[in-house]
Amino acid sequence: MSGPAIPERAPAARSADDTILPFAVEALDLRGRVVRLGPAVDTILRSHAYPTPVAKLLGEAIVLTVMLGSVLKFEGRFILQTQTDGPVRMLVVDFRTPGNVRACARFDKERVAAAIAAGRDAPGDLLGHGHLAMTIDQGPDTSRYQGLVALEGKDLEHAAHEYFLRSEQIPTRVRIAVGEEVSAAPNGSRHRWRAGGILLQFLPKDPNRAQQADLDPGDAPAGTEPHAVPEDDAWREGRSLVATVQDDELIDPTVSAESLLYRLFHQRGVRVYRSRPLAAVCSCSRDGVTAMLRNFSQDDRDHMVENGVITVTCEFCSATYVFEPDEAAGVG
Repeated sequence: MSGPAIPERAPAARSADDTILPFAVEALDLRGRVVRLGPAVDTILRSHAYPTPVAKLLGEAIVLTVMLGSVLKFEGRFILQTQTDGPVRMLVVDFRTPGNVRACARFDKERVAAAIAAGRDAPGDLLGHGHLAMTIDQGPDTSRYQGLVALEGKDLEHAAHEYFLRSEQIPTRVRIAVGEEVSAAPNGSRHRWRAGGILLQFLPKDPNRAQQADLDPGDAPAGTEPHAVPEDDAWREGRSLVATVQDDELIDPTVSAESLLYRLFHQRGVRVYRSRPLAAVCSCSRDGVTAMLRNFSQDDRDHMVENGVITVTCEFCSATYVFEPDEAAGVG
């Protein structure tokens, strides 16, 4: 339910956490990224009292967002958001270039508890049906780009594959894993969240080689089957290799991202590029919350007062800001 538990190893053997490692397998026209998350994902998930399956699901969304958002070549944001009818109604992950991420989840406590009791707490069960939106925001002076993909009771890996198949027409495979590292502590054991993922894309110089194995029928009449085309041998090989990646390989701190890539592609040759750091950073601030409060009417602010103060808690990082009513109104 919580993913594979990994015993803590000697610090000298650990790989670099909270990094994004781009790579290329030029012999197969493959490019991709490996993401390894330790303290960053643990900080985000432990700032909320999420049930374990909800925390795991949000961790998967964080990995997917980082893998997709880290491809941006400009200053901006990549936002992943789900809206569904399942026990977990919403996931929001906000990635800001070059490497800041924050995330939160909204869920129905009773429905999640019932799902856990019934053994139906897999990611697809918790998400249910709805949609996943991926938004690229370059700032206030530009238009946002948004891509949508349906969520139909399956997990985020499946949704990512559907998005690239139907929208981007880029052969893509994604593997994501989230689990807890267990270490000894004075009063028992300590659990820390870890997460990892690999994204692989087939980007040949000849665009005709990038045909998907099954082309979306587009506006053809309902019931029309996808048109099958021959699959490129290079992509078949790359896809098959990524399918062999195990969850523990993605999150085990003793298996570095470089070691994982060597295991997969050493026969073809793999080139890694400079890794990029990632951090759990929330953009909330007292000044920002003050500005938000002053956008409300006086009557609205009056209704926010409890025990003589206005208290605002950030949904992302759980930071709490307390204001005197006059301060929130800009008086004095």
